[in-house]
Amino acid sequence: MEKRRLGRTGLMVSTLGLGTLTWGRDTDFEQASQQLQMFLDAGGNLIDTAATYGEGESEKLIGNLLEEKFSRDDLVICSKAGVRPGDPPSVDASRANLLRGLDQSLERLGVSYLDVWFVHHYDPFVRVEETLTALEMALRSGRARYVGVSNYPAWAMAELAVLLGQDRYEVAAVQGEYSLLNRQVEDEILPASTHFDSGFIAWSPLGRGVLTGKYQTSVPPDSRAASQHLQGFVAPYLSKEYEPITQAVLAGAEGLEWEPLKLALAWVKDAPGVTSALTGARSAGQFAAVLKAADAHVPHQIRVALDEVSA
Repeated sequence: MEKRRLGRTGLMVSTLGLGTLTWGRDTDFEQASQQLQMFLDAGGNLIDTAATYGEGESEKLIGNLLEEKFSRDDLVICSKAGVRPGDPPSVDASRANLLRGLDQSLERLGVSYLDVWFVHHYDPFVRVEETLTALEMALRSGRARYVGVSNYPAWAMAELAVLLGQDRYEVAAVQGEYSLLNRQVEDEILPASTHFDSGFIAWSPLGRGVLTGKYQTSVPPDSRAASQHLQGFVAPYLSKEYEPITQAVLAGAEGLEWEPLKLALAWVKDAPGVTSALTGARSAGQFAAVLKAADAHVPHQIRVALDEVSA
């Protein structure tokens, strides 16, 4: 699997990242262990989690894997903080909540530092200077090697990048949703991350699973759309307005004799400005299909056709 430099840092990350949204809840220790081994064997190194995934269970599972089977040195570990638990959870990018979240993540993971620590969501009620000091404290203490932002508007990311730059730090990476079903980051986020030399990590490159084609006739009972935790997450892309894009992916995949997810994932992985695309799977069998996209490249004519139908 190819590795790319994360922005202007010295950190090299795999073009596919292992997402762990379902770990510890829908994906158990054995299935997660198989996935991580397959990922490492394929040349991957970037694993992404968050304090809120499974209410901390995802990080705990990763910690158990590191304790029992895998080496910390083989992985680039990313996690996120800035969401306060509750029903519903609330965004809180205050210094107190961010640093508390960082310490709790490190404890659950059983590690002394994160390779990249992200502010999970933009918080309009907290001054940027307060969020900034939390990031700088994490960097200076060594608890985070690099910092980034996730789900931020471009102007807020730019403001933070300028302020961090005054102290010779950088927004090393930006995370945002990016797929053929959602190309909004092309408007401002991708140009901003390119301008500030920040790596861009795409989440949900398979359109929250819809671009696998599994929802064409019904909702499989073991799918995310049938999960009480993720049903609302998938539902927006099951509307009729997205059907032409999904059908175009299915047609293109059939012509290439590829699986639809391979085409959809390869399109994002090699899109201009993208450093890595995060992909998660409930089972090792599903993840095996994901890894087929690691070295796949979309032919030019098909990329142009998909660009047009999804524009």
